[in-house]
Amino acid sequence: MTTINLRDYYPLLYSTDQFIEVSDEVARAMADAERKEHAYYERRRYHKAFYSLNAGDGIEGEAVYDAPSPDDIFLDRLAQEQLSAALAALPEKQRKRIYQHYFLGISKADIARAEDLAENAAKDAIYRGLKNMEKFLKNIL
Repeated sequence: MTTINLRDYYPLLYSTDQFIEVSDEVARAMADAERKEHAYYERRRYHKAFYSLNAGDGIEGEAVYDAPSPDDIFLDRLAQEQLSAALAALPEKQRKRIYQHYFLGISKADIARAEDLAENAAKDAIYRGLKNMEKFLKNIL
């Protein structure tokens, strides 16, 4: 059995010395963990591997990620359902062209080429479809 001071391992929790007896195996494991942690901090200091939240590498996004509330999830689903209903209310050609352009990312020129149309005809169909969706959404809101 080995006697260790908990204050050495947990300085924030123990402001005074607190000695306990632990098995030799536990003492070796705690000392090994302490050495590895110290080696990590020394490697980080030597290589100047401190990270700034202004670095633009996405660390700040992960650090400040805020999980959506149930209200936010509900409102997102409601908006998605309303958009789906508005899209479903369109004539087939407008619906297909809007879906191809906004959901599949196909350019208006490629849509026109695939359907053997003038590019302006595809643009107009998409524009009219968006206007029809706007009218539909105004009516249900």
